[in-house]
Amino acid sequence: MAVKIRLARRGRKKKAIYDIVVADARAPRDGRFIEKLGIYNPGTNPASIVLESDKAVDWLLKGAQPTDTARSILQHEGVLLRKHLQVGVLKGAITQEVADSRFEEWKGSKTDRKTTAADTLSQQKDADKKAKLDAERKVNEARAEAIAKKNTPPAEEVPAVEEVTDEVAEVTEATEAPEATEVAEATAEAPEAPEAPEASSETPAEKSAE
Repeated sequence: MAVKIRLARRGRKKKAIYDIVVADARAPRDGRFIEKLGIYNPGTNPASIVLESDKAVDWLLKGAQPTDTARSILQHEGVLLRKHLQVGVLKGAITQEVADSRFEEWKGSKTDRKTTAADTLSQQKDADKKAKLDAERKVNEARAEAIAKKNTPPAEEVPAVEEVTDEVAEVTEATEAPEATEVAEATAEAPEAPEAPEASSETPAEKSAE
């Protein structure tokens, strides 16, 4: 009997969750299975995996063949590495302590990579959120400015300083002009003073003789 490690789908529409199961290759995908090894949820970011690694290693050593998707999950969780190290222990190439130390070293580096990826994802989310808030703030400011401009009454035009000065000068000239005209007319209408009689050069004696 060919045994496979594969995924069995469950969950509602567009919210699928998969069980990692060991099943007969002839059984339907969502049909009967031999044993359940874990859960794979691709709906989260990053995808969440819950897996019993010891059972998965045992089934791989017994000859169970994983499907492509299941192989990717097992490799991501280090099951294939543990199986490879265990084969070396069974053949006598390495001891169990060496295999365990190598796996723990790989697991520590994997944890660091997961932490870094989670931090990067969190920073990206914060940056996206900040960018959205900035864009929304700009839109609100533009909208408020448009509303204020619409509600503000039109301002009265203030004449320029030069125009006001010209108007003042014209008024001053118009005020002074009639006064000058009246002075000139009064001067022209005044009667001329009588001329004084010319002094006679004759003496009184001459006048008597005449």
